[in-house]
Amino acid sequence: MTESCVKKLCCTLLDAITDKDPMVQEQVCSALCSLGEVKPEEMLCACEEYLRQHDKLAHPYRAMVLRTMEMVLHSHTSELDKDTANIIILLASSEMTRTKELVCGWQQAASSVLVAVGQRFVNRVMEEMLSRFQPGTLPHCSVVRTFASLAVSNVFGVVPFLPSILSTMLPMLGMAKQDELRVAFCSALQHFSESTLEYLANLDQAPDPTVRKDTFATDIFSAYDILFHHWLQSREPRLRLAVVEALGPMSLLLPSERLEEQLPKLLPGVLALYKKHAETFYVSKSLGQILEAAVSVGSRTLEVQLDTLLAALHAQICVPVESLSPLVISNQKEVLRCFTVLACCAPGRLLAFLLPRLDSSNERLRVGTLQVLRHVINSAASQMEVQKPFILSSMRLPLLDPSSKVKQAVVQVISAMAHHGYLEQPGGEVMIEYLVQQCALPPESQPENPGPDSKDLSADGVRAMSIRTLYLVSTTVDRMSDVLWPYLLEFLTPVRFTGALTPLCRSLVHLAQKRQEVGADTFLIQYDAHGAHLPDLTPTSASLQVVSSNPYLGDGRGAASLRLLNILHRSIHPLLGRRWETTIPLLLGYLDEYAEETLPQKEWEEKLLMFLQDTLATVSDNTWTCQLSLEMCKQLPCYNGTPQEKHFLYKCIGTTLGAASSKEVVRKHLQELLETARYQEEADREGLACCFGICASSHVEDTLAQLEDFVRSDVFRKSIGIFNIFKDRSENEVEKVKSALILCYGHVAAKAPCELMLARVESDILRNMFQYFSTKVGAVWVSLQDPALKLCLIQSTCMVSRAICSSAQASSFHFSRKAELVAQMMEFIRAEPPDSLRTPVRKKAMLTCTYLVSLEPALGEQARADMIQGCLHSVMALPPESQGEDSSCQEALYLDTVHTLEDLLTSLLQQDMTPQGLQVMVELLSPWIKSPRGHERVRALGLSSCLLRYFLGHLHVSALVPFHNLGLLVGLFSPRCADLWPAARPEAVGCVYSLLYLQLGYEGFSRDYRDDTAERLLTLKDGLMHPDPAVLFHTCHSIAQVIAKRLPADQLISLLLTMFEGLGDPDKNCSQATSVMVNCLLQERGSALLEKVPEIVSVLRSKLQETQEHVLPATQHSVYLLASQHCAAVVSSLLGSPLPFDSHTCMLWRALAVEPSLATQVLGLLLEKMSRDVPFKESRAFLLGSTPNRVATLLPLSATCALHEVVSAPASGPAVLELYPQLFVALLLRVSCTVGVQLPRNLQAKERRGASLAQAARNLEPCSSAVDALRAMLLRGGSEDVMQDVELEGGWELLRTSAGHEEGTTQLARAMAKYAGPRLPLVTKALIGTQNSAYEIQRVTSTAFLAELLSSNVVNDLMLLESLLDGLAARQKDSCASVRRLMLRGLANLASGSPDKVRAHGPQLLTAMISGLDDGDDPQGLVALEAMVGLSQLLPLVEPWDLHSVLLHVAIRVRPFFDSEKMEVRTASIRLFGHLNEACHEDCEDVFLEQVVSGLAPLLLHLQDPQAPVASACRFALRMCGPNLECEELSATFQKHLQEGRGLHFGEFLNTTCKHLVRAGGDWGRGPARAGTSVLPPPWFLVLHSELRHQPQVDLEQLLMALQLLLKDPAPAVRAKAAEALGRLVKFA
Repeated sequence: MTESCVKKLCCTLLDAITDKDPMVQEQVCSALCSLGEVKPEEMLCACEEYLRQHDKLAHPYRAMVLRTMEMVLHSHTSELDKDTANIIILLASSEMTRTKELVCGWQQAASSVLVAVGQRFVNRVMEEMLSRFQPGTLPHCSVVRTFASLAVSNVFGVVPFLPSILSTMLPMLGMAKQDELRVAFCSALQHFSESTLEYLANLDQAPDPTVRKDTFATDIFSAYDILFHHWLQSREPRLRLAVVEALGPMSLLLPSERLEEQLPKLLPGVLALYKKHAETFYVSKSLGQILEAAVSVGSRTLEVQLDTLLAALHAQICVPVESLSPLVISNQKEVLRCFTVLACCAPGRLLAFLLPRLDSSNERLRVGTLQVLRHVINSAASQMEVQKPFILSSMRLPLLDPSSKVKQAVVQVISAMAHHGYLEQPGGEVMIEYLVQQCALPPESQPENPGPDSKDLSADGVRAMSIRTLYLVSTTVDRMSDVLWPYLLEFLTPVRFTGALTPLCRSLVHLAQKRQEVGADTFLIQYDAHGAHLPDLTPTSASLQVVSSNPYLGDGRGAASLRLLNILHRSIHPLLGRRWETTIPLLLGYLDEYAEETLPQKEWEEKLLMFLQDTLATVSDNTWTCQLSLEMCKQLPCYNGTPQEKHFLYKCIGTTLGAASSKEVVRKHLQELLETARYQEEADREGLACCFGICASSHVEDTLAQLEDFVRSDVFRKSIGIFNIFKDRSENEVEKVKSALILCYGHVAAKAPCELMLARVESDILRNMFQYFSTKVGAVWVSLQDPALKLCLIQSTCMVSRAICSSAQASSFHFSRKAELVAQMMEFIRAEPPDSLRTPVRKKAMLTCTYLVSLEPALGEQARADMIQGCLHSVMALPPESQGEDSSCQEALYLDTVHTLEDLLTSLLQQDMTPQGLQVMVELLSPWIKSPRGHERVRALGLSSCLLRYFLGHLHVSALVPFHNLGLLVGLFSPRCADLWPAARPEAVGCVYSLLYLQLGYEGFSRDYRDDTAERLLTLKDGLMHPDPAVLFHTCHSIAQVIAKRLPADQLISLLLTMFEGLGDPDKNCSQATSVMVNCLLQERGSALLEKVPEIVSVLRSKLQETQEHVLPATQHSVYLLASQHCAAVVSSLLGSPLPFDSHTCMLWRALAVEPSLATQVLGLLLEKMSRDVPFKESRAFLLGSTPNRVATLLPLSATCALHEVVSAPASGPAVLELYPQLFVALLLRVSCTVGVQLPRNLQAKERRGASLAQAARNLEPCSSAVDALRAMLLRGGSEDVMQDVELEGGWELLRTSAGHEEGTTQLARAMAKYAGPRLPLVTKALIGTQNSAYEIQRVTSTAFLAELLSSNVVNDLMLLESLLDGLAARQKDSCASVRRLMLRGLANLASGSPDKVRAHGPQLLTAMISGLDDGDDPQGLVALEAMVGLSQLLPLVEPWDLHSVLLHVAIRVRPFFDSEKMEVRTASIRLFGHLNEACHEDCEDVFLEQVVSGLAPLLLHLQDPQAPVASACRFALRMCGPNLECEELSATFQKHLQEGRGLHFGEFLNTTCKHLVRAGGDWGRGPARAGTSVLPPPWFLVLHSELRHQPQVDLEQLLMALQLLLKDPAPAVRAKAAEALGRLVKFA
């Protein structure tokens, strides 16, 4: 692309920059930048020239151009030559100073261009700027700003110019009166000072290393004097801020003596600005620079101002931060920098100011002070070294502050202290304890006011920060190792630090590893000079093991505790090293395999107890074991708030006592546990019992003895006495103690050696348990009803029973108290509320019964039945699980209860493993299986499945016997395979599976035999759970197939009867499944049910009246299955159904269309029955001479309704296609012969009742029912287009009426010809065969249909023309005028349907039409009318010779019709006369001309006919007559004035016509003239576009022109895209 092209593009874009839409403006600028990226110089020159030439361009658009130039310059300055740079500099300078008024955007853009060019051509830019910066004249404000910007962007290039700039500027400062110019001067002085300081700091890189600070001192001080003493006093806030911004860097360049002199006034002046400005960042920044300058010169004035400074700065740091804006954060940083400066020069004074403020109760003051303290500890470490004790002592009150903000600030201070050695000082351990205390803060459930910074201000934020700080201090600060080790160990045991256990363990592990690296063979805990080691790790070891029981709490404290134990093993005991190195990693690996939600808690605790037991066995030191148990006992009160850990601690104590060999110590500790236990807490009672049970595994005698001693002891009696003091609490408190003792006995029985336990179970254990459960009232023992006490008794009884059952002597042990215990358990079960499951009483009582029933002596039959009934009612009647907060707990309890019930029932079934015993169980469960409540069915089926599986698994058949109840049982369970509750389905199929295998077992098959058919049931379970109902019921069908194959023949009837009853099941799914299974059985075994078919159909119909609608499809299928085997019987049975058919009967008819061959049979039977009887019978009314009424006969009507239902089924399509012609013709004729036919009187009454009750599925009116059947037949036969087309034309309604039947038939024929051509040959053949029907209406219908077919060319394509013509011609002599009329219409239709065939049949057609004109047996004239209309159509198409012979006859015959009273006849005759004239143009004989002339008068008169069609026909006829009149003027007049749609002034037209008639009158006498005229019609349209052969290549000029046009498009998006395209053209460069 050439330079001129770039320029054109730029100019085009620049012209568009004035667009009003911001989006377009932005896109134009972007496009210009794209040009500049490729051709920067050309683009910049184009922009410069454009701005120069468009002097009046508004400043906003000039600013846009300048900003675009600046963007290009920033990245392409190095590519500029001097000439281009000079041009741009002059342009920017001119633009910047063109107007004196302040126009920020424009002038700033021009200034930015100068700054960008100044990156390379600084001397030239400075030269231009200095030319506009002359002494004695105030400069343009933008010039000063440009100086400032240049100083920032090019330090080394501008600083050498500063002396001359300052010398020129100083006099101007006094002259400047405008605030805007003053602000610009301040900004320039600020940037000059900053650039100078940067220059001086980098003299080694500067072009002139001789520059010194003194060079600028005098000028800077002069400027300082004006700024501080004059401008700082201004009321303009912006100017004051600009002044204070400049004073900061300027103070660093002031001479030291001048600075010292000014500080007393400067510092107060700057501090005063804090009160005047909300944005204090600039004040703080400047103050920091001033303080640095003062400190650098060693100012003494600073000491005097120090208190004021500290107060002001402290107030700034304590200001509440409402937002995290950059200025606010930057201000805090600058204030802290000021404190750093002051801390370096006056640390004592600073701390004297800060530390007292830590005692303030104001949160803001305390937080701010802590922030400053942390900052100075870090930034002024050397100055703070001697102040460490004072700082530590001053932290006493902040450590007590509960505020989260203060806590965070304190933690940050502690972190800083740790890095700088503060915590090694006396008092440092308090800081460490505080840090650990914050690590142990409990997590918050939910913040009260969550926000973006809520995390940092919450207790969770404090805790997270403290944890990070502790770990970082432990791992990264080497000097803290000796401080933290072993001091952190002291925090492991106290419960208040348990929340910090994980971070403590991690830190300790890291510290210990570092110490091991130093000396691997030494103990981690070093002994002091007195031979003792600190701290004692025995309680630490116990505590760590206890908290590990809940391993995921507190960020994974279990793993952390175990790792610490592993690293401390030698310090705990020398013998544990090798053993723990093996076992602890296994425990850690086990934790890694699980997450918090999946960890099996019980198994984990057992592993920890095994670890403890292994530890005790490894040490094998009774003294150490006793000491460990003592420490554990001491820790019990510490876990009062954590039940889980306390429960585990009890287990640990029991394990430790079990390992102890000293009986005295064991009994002593057991006694202490009994005396100190908190019996009101469930965890204590359970834990105490577990402890006693574990201990009893080694010390059973001592444990039982200690329990009895405790009951007899004064402590127990005193406890009871104390409880009695509080009357309202005494009973409850005593029962809690008794509950614990009962549990202790239960656990002792469960854990004690079997031989010792059996000897004392009844005499001691059970006796004491029931003694504690009852209380003595007088001489009678009364059972207490405390729920906890009851549950403890049940649980302990269960443990006792289980222990007896598991013993080797269980079979020989005679349990004399068995019946008593069973009765007691059942009493507990019955006492439970029937509507809720809140406690495990049911579960534990039934579990106890499960163990008891297997013991001797056996229960009686009545006791067994009562037990089963009571347990079933207690569990089955429970409501379904709720979805509340504790739903998961309730669900787990419920599942456990059900499993326990299953175990109990199987235990009872085991006592009677016979079919009779199974039958008893099923009978007891049957009411629950049929329950209307789904959850009860699910439970009952689950229990049934469990029992059947158990029975099958333990089946022993000694002789081949029939399983006579199989059909009934299968009928009971199989419908439940589709239960509305999905959970019931697999249970039901499991029951059927077990029953089939039971049958096989009774047939003699072995228990391990696997039947392939029965095994299919297992593979079908997945289908039962599928959400798609189709899949579900298909699976039920498969199940029924399995049943049908395996069910004995003698069981089929009972099964079917049972399933028929199931059709009325209130569960919709089950009733549907019953239907599906019944159908399957009928399909598989239906061949043997021939005699039962009528009965089955009757039963099915009766059941349909009772059941819900969803059963209908399956019942339909049942009828189909019967009909497929016994079609005639089913059709006859269904035809006997009363009319009108109800909806159920209709569905049964539709069922017969499921299979094509069956549907064909059914339709054939119905067609036969429809034609077997006459369609109607005539009956006269009682008045003589009245018109006879036609009443429909019953059998054809029923057959029609049935046929309608059959063809309505979508599946009947193939059968309808096969019988299409027969069905179409039969139904069409049925429609014709039922028009106007009435229903019998009895059916009329039913029809009225049905209409009122909306019972009838179809309209029973004979003709309507036939029309509906025909429509359904067309739809099903693939002729939907036919049906819709007739519907759109209203044909179906016409077919139903006498007046419109003929037109309806015509529309039907037209639609058939259009959409169903291939069907017509057979349909036509069938219809022609019916034209001799005895019923006149049927002949009319068939003739109308055939006549309309001739209007379509399809008859020619299908070679039907000859047969149709012959068929219609045969109707010329029909006795019915309508048939003759329709015959003529059909012959005339040949003109439109097959015009090329008219010549061949011309004589025949003309003869028929003329015969119609002469029809004498037509008083209405309709046949003649049809003949005239037909001749009008045929005349243009027949041979001229054929027409010539009849022309005169026709003309003479039609003339009388001109004056007919019927508008249609007048119209047809006149139009035919016109066609006759048209046919003989240029060949008009004199005889015919006479007819023409004689017809002019009536034609002219009829131009005024009130009927528009007649007048229109006259216009046509006259236009056609004109050429035959041999008068050009007259013909021209007719053609001019009589065109269709043109207005006619009749009088004027008549005058003109008459003149021409007068003149032509003589010529007509001598013979017609042969001269003819022709009028060419005007063209109708012009071609508006032509086809393009090729597309020319578009050059750039054309593209630019096109884009320029688009830039003026009204749509902004289009203009923007055009600008974008212009920018992209640069790629062609």
